[in-house]
Amino acid sequence: MAPKTEDSRPANKRGAARLAAVQALYQMDVGETSLEETLAQFGSRFAEPVVDGDEYLPRDADYFKQIVKGVLKHQLQLDPLVDDALAQGWPMARIDATLRAVMRAGAFELMHKLDVPAKVVINEYVDVAKAFFEGTEAGMVNGVLDRIAGDRPEPS
Repeated sequence: MAPKTEDSRPANKRGAARLAAVQALYQMDVGETSLEETLAQFGSRFAEPVVDGDEYLPRDADYFKQIVKGVLKHQLQLDPLVDDALAQGWPMARIDATLRAVMRAGAFELMHKLDVPAKVVINEYVDVAKAFFEGTEAGMVNGVLDRIAGDRPEPS
């Protein structure tokens, strides 16, 4: 599932961290895996560029942890933001677990990583959605995160 490339610029490391964070959040949501267990499992993946025959981009392990821990810490704030930004009749509980993870991670970055431009966050999570879905889901992520970006606090 991970893209194969030799490019390991810092921005690409963050992109790979975002993808891994969405995978971890999904695993925690669906598999009811603890934070500690998930961080340990993904930590071992970060140490090796090839896992089970799949080659992974170098990832920013610290950024990965910031996203996963941040989503968990602020989930009671993030879920209503995502729910309010979804189209009427599409409550968050009704959407796919992977899509929920993408939107939660994107909402976390928009609201708590103010050093990253909103446009970058939105584009990155649209790309993450495209890695998992071939349909209209990426457009849904774009619309939801764009609405949330309208409520983004100003950087201090």
